[in-house]
Amino acid sequence: MTKGIRTEGDFIKVNEWLLPLSWLYGLGVRLRNWMFDVGILKAHTYDIPVISVGNITVGGSGKTPHVEYLVSLLQDVFKVAVLSRGYKRKSHGYILADADTKMPSIGDEPYQMHQKFRHIFVAVDKNRREGIERLQSDKATKDVDVILLDDAFQHRFVQPGINILLIDYHRLIIYDKLLPAGRLREPESGKNRADIVIITKCPRDLKPMEFRVLTKALSLYPYQELYFTTLDYCDLQPLFHYTTVDSKDISQSNDPYDTRKGCRSGYPLKSIQGQHVLLLTGIASPKQILQDISDIEPADITPLIFSDHHNFNPKDIDQINETFKSLLNPKVIITTEKDAARLQNVDGLSEEVRKNLFVLPIRIRFMLNKGKNFNQKMISYVRKNSRNSILVKGKDDNKSKDSYHTGNRTRTISFRDNG
Repeated sequence: MTKGIRTEGDFIKVNEWLLPLSWLYGLGVRLRNWMFDVGILKAHTYDIPVISVGNITVGGSGKTPHVEYLVSLLQDVFKVAVLSRGYKRKSHGYILADADTKMPSIGDEPYQMHQKFRHIFVAVDKNRREGIERLQSDKATKDVDVILLDDAFQHRFVQPGINILLIDYHRLIIYDKLLPAGRLREPESGKNRADIVIITKCPRDLKPMEFRVLTKALSLYPYQELYFTTLDYCDLQPLFHYTTVDSKDISQSNDPYDTRKGCRSGYPLKSIQGQHVLLLTGIASPKQILQDISDIEPADITPLIFSDHHNFNPKDIDQINETFKSLLNPKVIITTEKDAARLQNVDGLSEEVRKNLFVLPIRIRFMLNKGKNFNQKMISYVRKNSRNSILVKGKDDNKSKDSYHTGNRTRTISFRDNG
């Protein structure tokens, strides 16, 4: 298997013969955005801090790890709610997750966050405006301090206080095309609505010149901030607890700026060296994890790849059992946290599979020593704009300062003067 760091743009595939359809699709998207920009369609604003994390590319930019980063950062200081669409869930309308909630009713990614963060609220609603209103009005959630919107960059009926746009390093929007020829949901100019742009999944050894080239290529406005993040892997965790693993957090710090908390001690990823690995994934972009695991130098890797958000059926389970059975010893199965949410309660996995099935948690790390700066801005924004803050009275002053940008956006609360 080829090893080494890939270059930006190398995961992009454009179907040239579909470009005429992309042009038609782009007309519709541009018309919709124009209607919001001129006020024909209205974006609703809220007194409560709202942070949106999203992208303009279909799938695989790292939304869930970045939302989880924000949860880890904010949950010890504020009451946090996450609102997601709940993609591919088998339910409708607004649902607030509780102790009895099952994965199919809210979707795999919200369920993953609900399982990991027991002291926050996780809700799903396709209509984000109605979801926010329910979170603000229902007795159980009406005192939340901040709402994190998962995958809501195109949901323009809500105007967040901070709009975070994620761009996959391997699928830079400057090289991609609109659907269906490429994977862009809207034109590259949509990035102008973002307050913060994060280039995600960067190689860990990115050179200073590459940072400068990427910064220039994106050509952001002065009101926008650019960050770079890379993926780190936590210890492997058994999905089914056949083995005893110390589940204490690596970091016990009470520092609100410390987001190392959340990685449990388990089996270091390097322990797969020399083993035969079955990589079981149903995510949008498995290439990066496949590359990273190959760098650990296992004996070999057998990828078993399903579509994003795939619901495993009996035929799939038989394939998993038979594929793992065919591998030589020593062997192990590695899957992602999102896949684990869907595998946890399926029937039919063999005892051998259940005993050797491990989850590989990921977390994001800010590069160029910019993590603390990002953290401080998030905490300052929520603290300043919280309904319980003594500084909330200053929101109107901030509104007049920040009500207009080159991107033709209106705002009611802002983080730009928070330093």
